[in-house]
Parts: sequence; C-alpha cells; structure tokens
Amino acid sequence: MTTPRTQHLVLPGVLTAGQAAATVRGILGVQREDGAIPWFRGHHLDPWDHVEAAMALDTAGEHEAAERAYAWLARHQLPDGSWYAAYADGAHDDVTDRARETNFVAYAAVGVWHHYLCTGDDAFLERMWPVVYAAVEFVMRLQQPGGQIGWKQEDDGTPVADALLTGCSSVHHALCCALAIAEQLEEPQPDWELAVGALRHAIRRHPERFLDKDRYSMDWYYPVLGGALTGAEAKERIEERWDRFVVPGLGVRCVTPNPWVTGGESAELALTLWAVGESDRALQVLQSIQHLRDDDSGLYWTGYVFEDDAVWPRELTAWTAGSLLLAVAALGGHEPTCTVFSADRLPRGLDADCC
Repeated sequence: MTTPRTQHLVLPGVLTAGQAAATVRGILGVQREDGAIPWFRGHHLDPWDHVEAAMALDTAGEHEAAERAYAWLARHQLPDGSWYAAYADGAHDDVTDRARETNFVAYAAVGVWHHYLCTGDDAFLERMWPVVYAAVEFVMRLQQPGGQIGWKQEDDGTPVADALLTGCSSVHHALCCALAIAEQLEEPQPDWELAVGALRHAIRRHPERFLDKDRYSMDWYYPVLGGALTGAEAKERIEERWDRFVVPGLGVRCVTPNPWVTGGESAELALTLWAVGESDRALQVLQSIQHLRDDDSGLYWTGYVFEDDAVWPRELTAWTAGSLLLAVAALGGHEPTCTVFSADRLPRGLDADCC
C-alpha cells in the first residue's frame, strides 16, 4: 500500500507501489548491519555509490538505515578527510583500491545535505559537519590553477593533476551542497565560494582542461546534472548529443559506439532531464529501462548488450536501483530530492568570468 512516505515513488510505467517497496527492500537487503552499502553482497563498496544508495533510502523514509550509512562514512574517514576508492564487502572492510578519488570524497556533502532536508535533524548535521568540512578541504587541495580538480590522490600522497569532466561536474554539485550546509550552520566558507565558481567556469568554458572522455555518456549530461550548465546552455548540450547516446526503448549507452545500455546512466539522464524541465522525456527514459528490472529482488541489472540480447554484467547493483529511485522521487515531487538536484535551489558561490 502506498503511504505518504512513498507515494512519490509510484510512477506510471516505472514503479507501482509494490514494486517501489520491493526496490527499497532490495537495497536494504544489500546494506550491512554496520551501515555499509556495497554494490551487492560479496562485491565491494565505493563511497560515491554508497551515498547514492543511502540517498535512495531516504526518499523512501528509511531514515535510520540512511543514517547508519553516513555513520559508516564518518567511522572510515581518513585523517586527511578522504576515503579510499574501494573497500571489500567483508567483516574487516579490507581496502581494495587505495587511491582517493575526489568526486567520491566530495559526494558525502550531497548525501548529508539530502538527509538533513529529509529529516530536519539538526544534531545529525552538526555531527557530520566536521566530516563534510574535512572532505571538502581534501578536494580543494587538488584544485588546479585553471579551476578544474585533479581526479585522485595516490596512496603515497602524490596528487594526480589530470581532471575528469564527469568527476568535476559531480564535485561542483557537492561543493554547492557543502555551501548549503555551511550556510545552514552559519559557518561561512569564502574559499569554497571562490573554488566552486572557478570550477564552474572551467566546466563551462574550458573543455581542454579535462581529459578527453567524449565517448562516455556521463561526460555529456553530467555538466547539466551537476548544475554547472543551466538554462538554454544546458538544454542545448542535451539536444546536441541525444541521438548519439539514447537508444529509443532501451535506455542510454554507457559509451559509444558500444551496443550497451546501462541502468545507472539512464536513470541519471532522466534526473538531468527533470532538472531542465523535460519531465515527459525523463519519464520515457525511465520507462525504457524497465527491461533491466529483476522482479524477484526488486533491483536492476547494471546493463544490457542489445546486439546480443544479453544482460551484462550479471550484477544487480544497489546503486543502479538507488539512481532510479532518486529520479522517480524527483519526478514525484519529493521536496528534499528536488532541492538537492535543482541548481537554482543551491548556493552557487562566486562566478569566475575570466581565465
């Protein structure tokens, strides 16, 4: 039965009330007692996808489970404010990738702000403020003179200056959420305001400052999803590459020219379309990927190779389900999710008009 907590997760052709509840149960079934949310049990956890799944739980009113996910993050934060890129799903959280990726680290701010908007829990926000502050400071140490942010730091402390457009667009979103947290707590951060403005300028005006990953659909839509591109500029970007990446009736290619559509990218594109006022097309994209749904678990397969009519890889990932729930929640008018993914409802920092 639909409740006021989950009625926004019912969407024609995408989720019935029962299917929405099953998807939430699927994510809860992946989450461990200590709060960690790996891709699936027996695989690994990365901080970005862990937060994405936690945000999805908050859209369904599973606030205690989401809070346990953020408590896991707080316990595992490294002294420099970062997290490792990957942890094994096991009793000891063995590290399987010791790099510190900046977009993984920054995304904690998005989740924390979303959880606060869902719950109004001032004590939670105050408790997580040192975590967010340290994470943002780590990320800002890797910002380059041109505004872009190096994509990772090696385990030995060596910073990697090369920047990724998708990662930096996600960091832009995270910095805006971090500024929202700072404003709520009356902790002004002028350096962050300058940093986000410089980053946005690099994304909007200097593609040469980023590694060429043009074949990947995330590089297409993430500057819009992350709020760096808005208005007519955002809509023009979506239109110019639509036919290159969208496979009607099946979803969104992860990378061209591969005949492989993926649920996560498709759900994120739907969320992007919602953010620019294209809700009808967003709904069509979400409807197109229901062939990836596994009705037994309520989760979604990562992808589908349409030339071979084959699900690949054979993974039912919590983050794919999480990204779908977030897109559905936005289309359903869930206020905290709408606020977090609306560029005009987040602080923008200080615009940089030169360099």
